[in-house]
Amino acid sequence: MDLQNLLEEVAAEARPRAAEGRVADYIPALSRVDPASFGLCLAVPEGGVLGTGDWRTRFSIQGIAKVFALSLVLAKDEDSLWARVGREPSGTPFNSLVQLEHELGIPRNPFINAGALVVVDRLLGLCGDAFGAVRGFLREESGSPDLDLDPLVAASEAAHGDRNAALAHFMASYGNLEHPVAEVLDHYFRLCALALSCEELARAALFLARHGLRGDGRRLLSRSQAKRINAVLLTCGTYDA
Repeated sequence: MDLQNLLEEVAAEARPRAAEGRVADYIPALSRVDPASFGLCLAVPEGGVLGTGDWRTRFSIQGIAKVFALSLVLAKDEDSLWARVGREPSGTPFNSLVQLEHELGIPRNPFINAGALVVVDRLLGLCGDAFGAVRGFLREESGSPDLDLDPLVAASEAAHGDRNAALAHFMASYGNLEHPVAEVLDHYFRLCALALSCEELARAALFLARHGLRGDGRRLLSRSQAKRINAVLLTCGTYDA
């Protein structure tokens, strides 16, 4: 199979549809992103990397950071996390408060914002620096030691994070956060502002295609854990879609 040609065909079909959507505007810094930017990258476990379009242009990865935070938590402590966050689709928007009261402060899954805040809180407890742990992992797996956050996006996230603050305070009222809300939010906002290219993201996520093995051969997750993350991504990774 000619994978490069396949990428080009997919890009040619998808690129014109960009005009059908709109860039996120709930955070001002995101509203200024060029809606015409488009890139695809495919990284395969054997080491090949292919791309098309703006695949080497960095952008703030936003909710994609949740996958890496979750993986680092599961690598250290799987059992206690699933007592604090579920593994089912939510059926509601990613920043919704609707289910939290009905379900006593337990988020439906780790990829909606409430669930990701619990994951960040647990990662803080495990390593003391949730942002630093994820950034360090991404730098190693992507092969980009200069990888860092976009400070303008991080500041914009923090200045307009009232909904996330509400989610965090609500869960804290049920005892589902172990650290101060302000600390959890700070790490969460900075994680969302990490700037990577499609290529760097594809390289960094290869451990999920390698059944839990990192780029240097070290095992981050068991095969079962990697399979579980992929399953939850399939059912919950696109929020209410």
